[in-house]
Amino acid sequence: MAEQLHLTDAYLRQFDAKVVSAAPHANEQGKLKIILDKTAFYATSGGQPCDLGKITNKKTNKTSEVVDVRKEAGEVVHTIICPDASDFAVGDEVLCDIDWDRRYRLMRTHTAGHALSAVMYEKGILITGNQLGVEETRFDFNMEEFDRALIDECISKANSLLAQNKEVKVYFLPREEALALPGMSKLATALPPAITILRIVEIVDMDRQADGGTHVKNTSEVGKIELARAENKGKTNRRIYFRLVP
Repeated sequence: MAEQLHLTDAYLRQFDAKVVSAAPHANEQGKLKIILDKTAFYATSGGQPCDLGKITNKKTNKTSEVVDVRKEAGEVVHTIICPDASDFAVGDEVLCDIDWDRRYRLMRTHTAGHALSAVMYEKGILITGNQLGVEETRFDFNMEEFDRALIDECISKANSLLAQNKEVKVYFLPREEALALPGMSKLATALPPAITILRIVEIVDMDRQADGGTHVKNTSEVGKIELARAENKGKTNRRIYFRLVP
């Protein structure tokens, strides 16, 4: 798989790369699927949607919009709008631009989600699913009784912690070393055994977990979590939607 630059630098907005594969999209006319030798575009995974942006061919000076990024057969595949497939070919050098406003919003939201899930975990509430969004984010979690007051309490505490300007660190650890850390053992069943090196995202004095997504460097960048609505989705499954302000 190509080097994923965002794993070490989520603030990278522009980068150079080389096309290693280019083929027309099998199901959508006017689109091309390309693979680069390295990329800073985040591919949809773990509840975080992909980055969008543009890719410019330095040889032809043609610019195409990136409309989807996914991992397929062990590769990061970028889908671009490109009616003429000859605009991009193997070996072409390209300049790539991330849609920064979207990326940064998702970075802030992802860090906010970690803070909220950490507070809920302290209350014995486990997150069972999530879907980050630019405008609104969804969290599913286990809760025996629907308790709106407890939800509000968790959000309030998460906001108080975020306002303390806590550093967000990203580092890599061998699997066994990572799982030996307090609070990390729950990762054992969540990650395939084949993953021997784990990427750790740590909000200092608040949360630490294996994560492949993009985050801000300090919680002061996040803003405040605002509850949009809460719903019952089953016997013990609850769902909340939240957004960031500003």
